[in-house]
Amino acid sequence: MRFGLFGGARARGGPAGDSSAYHDFINYVVEAEKLGFSSVFLVEHHFTGFGQVSASMSLLAYLAARTERIRLGTAVVVLPWHNPILVAEQAATLDLLSNGRLDFGVGKGYRTYEFSGFCIPPEEATERFDEAMEVIRKAWTSQGRFSHHGKRWHFDNVVVEPYPIQQPHPPFWLGAGSAESIRRAAREGYNLLLDQIAPTDLIIERVATFRHECERVGRRYDPMMVGVTRGLQIVHNEEERKRAIITRRQVLKNIGDLARGPGAERYAHIKEDEDSFVLDDAPLLGTPEEIIIQLKRLEAGGVENVLFAAPGASVAGLRTFAEEIMPAFDQEPMALAQV
Repeated sequence: MRFGLFGGARARGGPAGDSSAYHDFINYVVEAEKLGFSSVFLVEHHFTGFGQVSASMSLLAYLAARTERIRLGTAVVVLPWHNPILVAEQAATLDLLSNGRLDFGVGKGYRTYEFSGFCIPPEEATERFDEAMEVIRKAWTSQGRFSHHGKRWHFDNVVVEPYPIQQPHPPFWLGAGSAESIRRAAREGYNLLLDQIAPTDLIIERVATFRHECERVGRRYDPMMVGVTRGLQIVHNEEERKRAIITRRQVLKNIGDLARGPGAERYAHIKEDEDSFVLDDAPLLGTPEEIIIQLKRLEAGGVENVLFAAPGASVAGLRTFAEEIMPAFDQEPMALAQV
């Protein structure tokens, strides 16, 4: 079983920003690599008002210089908002600078105010995504110059430089929730990113759907092709547990609109009354012993690549996980970290 990170830094201090949060996050990732965590996936968001990462590949390029082994992922680059040639160039440069450590996660976007901010109708998201991916695939697999003439983009006799180190291209990752989108990811050569909100049984079902579709179309399946995001909150006593549950309730209030699939409606309107809140089984919330049991359940269901979104993430929390939880699982990155 392998473990990674999911999320990103948040700038503070108004429009000019406060770099301390970014530098704290960078130190967090550097320490994660030392402790044996295998990957970090960064989000992309815009116009939030609370400083979420907007330039994920810029931050990953800095992390490439500060690290040596940890995989560097985007989760995700929202393609409808970007020129696909510029994205291909930036991503290939990042793969080059990191010596082939880029995991290229892409998506269509879902926040309506972000589409509004970019003056792009949300109903165009799918067609824009599909065409952008067509251009990016051409950019990374064409021998020399190529042309593209589509509905949204036109390029004549262009060449994308540099080529990525990973050939024919860095791994493609797709965030998906519905059964059809998961099957599409399997058919079209994507690895799969699963969200932190879906309950454990649904996550196991989605992994099985992806695996079966890979087998159906003759694609080799590897458990590392699926990254499952889970909230991580380690506690050591009941007072810490109470605070962690309150934090979990707030997280669900903030991101409940991400929920997909059966049962997702229960996350849409988390009540203000904390006494009415029932903790779901999606987060890894508990003592180290309890979290080991939760992870073993995921492992038995075919999950072997877990990405942690940790509210209030800290180096101390990483160390606790590495010292008290990681030893219960066989995972190669821990050995590499000791070299």
